[in-house]
Amino acid sequence: MIIKNSKIFSQNVWKKNSVINTILKTQLDFDIIFIQKPSWTIIHSIPSSRSKDREELVGVLNHPNWITFSRPSTKENDSPQVVSYINIRLFSLCFSLCKDVFNHSDISLISFFNDNSIFFLINIYSDLAQLALKYLKNAEVIINNILIIMRDFNIHDNFWEPNYPYHSTHCDLLIDIADSMHLSLSFSLNHIPTRYSDNDHDSNLVIDLMFLRYGSEELDNYSIHPEWRLISDYTPFMICIPIFEKHIQTKKHSLVKDSDEEKRFINEIINHICEINMSNISDIISLKSSV
Repeated sequence: MIIKNSKIFSQNVWKKNSVINTILKTQLDFDIIFIQKPSWTIIHSIPSSRSKDREELVGVLNHPNWITFSRPSTKENDSPQVVSYINIRLFSLCFSLCKDVFNHSDISLISFFNDNSIFFLINIYSDLAQLALKYLKNAEVIINNILIIMRDFNIHDNFWEPNYPYHSTHCDLLIDIADSMHLSLSFSLNHIPTRYSDNDHDSNLVIDLMFLRYGSEELDNYSIHPEWRLISDYTPFMICIPIFEKHIQTKKHSLVKDSDEEKRFINEIINHICEINMSNISDIISLKSSV
């Protein structure tokens, strides 16, 4: 089986099982569903090999039409903040949760095979302390063929939120990470908030983002649907991304930090500066006149 495109649905459900249940039952036209802030609940008790008492099995909602990808949780107050669902019709593409690459409970790196190539998708939730982003920065893992990373980054910045007057250093961190993955920030077709306040005192926010491959024709082509919020304050994202060989060969020309190529480039600049004739420059006045 080879697919030519993939339809993705994403929503922060704010720990509401009813929202997840509705999505899994109604959004069967989608291939992939990314959920942030899922509800982890006690499913039932199971025998324990460590004690005479039974252990509580904690999990997220499942559905027969979807393959669930999430890290295990041992207690509700320390549970992963992301869960991903793959439509069962894509079973033959061998989707897998790459826990050995990113060992973080709030980062879901999923791989799959299509047309003899391996691709990657990232579902992420980064809290106010930006622990997930800091982990990605420190991990320094080089992965080719990442198609998309989304969505809840909890960052306010005037780069994607024009009505917000400030710039955040977390924005620079996020852009650097995306750039290292050969991804660009995507802007939605309808420039509207992604989280709506439930009162009149707080503003609506843009804190959910999507990054796609450099040169993708789908950049600035995803849609936000506030009318589908159900009982969640967060709006769903929807996008259809093509998966062609050409889609993964467009790369941004950049220098890897501390690489030999970067060192050669810096040395060339230094050499060119040293070759500049400054014999006629004796003071600041002559310097200005030479410019």
